[in-house]
Order: sequence, then structure tokens, then C-alpha cells
Amino acid sequence: MTTPTGYRRRDRDAYPPYDHPPYGSTQLRAPSEAPLQLEHTLSEITGPGPALSEIAEEDADLTRNAGTGGEALGERIIVTGQVLDEYGTPQPKTLVEVWQCNAAGRYIHAKDQHPAPLDPNFIGAGRCVTDESGTYRFLTIKPGAYPWKNHPNAWRPAHIHFSLFGPSQATRLITQMYFPGDPLHELDPIMGSIPQEHWPRMIATYDHDITQEEWALGYRWDIVLRGPEATPFEAGGAGALA
Repeated sequence: MTTPTGYRRRDRDAYPPYDHPPYGSTQLRAPSEAPLQLEHTLSEITGPGPALSEIAEEDADLTRNAGTGGEALGERIIVTGQVLDEYGTPQPKTLVEVWQCNAAGRYIHAKDQHPAPLDPNFIGAGRCVTDESGTYRFLTIKPGAYPWKNHPNAWRPAHIHFSLFGPSQATRLITQMYFPGDPLHELDPIMGSIPQEHWPRMIATYDHDITQEEWALGYRWDIVLRGPEATPFEAGGAGALA
């Protein structure tokens, strides 16, 4: 089957705006004027290249990749899925990077000082490259909810940050994956920046076939890069601690 040429337009309504008042910090960092579209130069049209060969299988195991010899504390989970284009075509050799807080809801970050314990065996970051079927897979622990100072009694629902790189820097996309059944979804202004009818694109599904007996629960989350069914990505592709 021949894949049609050209890109389908994304559904802008499913993407968060640069300025979303309920998410306080966007009012400080959102552009005051419409962004300009610049011509791509060599720095944008080249990509990770040789760095992909340095990624090892153990980089995708966040329970043991801290280099301490110990295992991270918390509920083990397997997170896997396919990276797809707008036509459902798998995207091999895509660099997928993740970062998250630990099971107690704390990041290894100087600005994260809320009273939750750090885990010396958990660095909260991992990476892998999709295989020929466009599949990625991580073994990690389920992140905890954590407080943030956006509004009174503000808590972020459990989530994992994802960064994806295709063949060039200009293809980088950043998003967040959430877990099903979390009561904090309805209270979270970051999720609230996206219409609720598009939330299923950001929420993983529990998959009993991925679950490993007496070892780890399994979650499936496919990522669609473009088109009207695309996964919602962060405006501007910029990462954030939250």
C-alpha cells in the first residue's frame, strides 16, 4: 500500500494554547505576539544521528538505570506503544525519551523541595529507539501525584513526560502521558487546556496482555505524530518540570 504524499493538517483545537490563564506560568512565558515561521537551517534539519547508536537496552529500564546497583521503589509498570504518523504507519528509529517523578511524587530537581522522599535508586529518566514496528517500551515505576503552587491545594495527576525525535531537530515533539481513572484529571489546569473530548489521546489504557505475572502492570499508549487524530503536544515543543 502506498502512503499518500503530503501532511494532513493537525487539529488545532486539540492542542494547548500558549497562554492558558488557569495554568499560571503560561501568562509569564507565552509570546505576546504571534510566532514567526523561520526558514530551517542545518541545525534544524539534522538530528540525533550517531547518538542513537549509544543508546543501550538498559536505558529503557528506569527501575535499575541509576547506576547504584539497587532497584527503584514503587509499583513497577511497563509502558509501551507504537509511534505512528497520520496514516497509521509505524515510525521506526524514533528516539523516545521520558522523564518523571518518583513513586512519592518528587523529581530530582533543585526546585522540587516539597516534603516527599527522594529515591537514591531512581533518576527518573530513560530513553529508547523504536523498532521496525515503531514500538517503544519502558520498564519504570508508577509516578506519584505531587503538589505544585499554581493555585490553592494544587496537585498534578500522575504522568510521564515524553520527548520524541525524528530525523531532525525540527521534528522534536513533547507531550505527557496520563493514567486511567485518576480523580485529579478533572482538577488539573494543564489537562484542562485541552478539550476533554481529546483527553483519551493522552491517557494510557491498562493492557492485561502487556502485564507480566507477579512482576509489573502493563499500559499501552500509542503516539500519533500528525493529522487530526494527533496526540496533543506542548505548544512550542518546550519542556517543563510540571
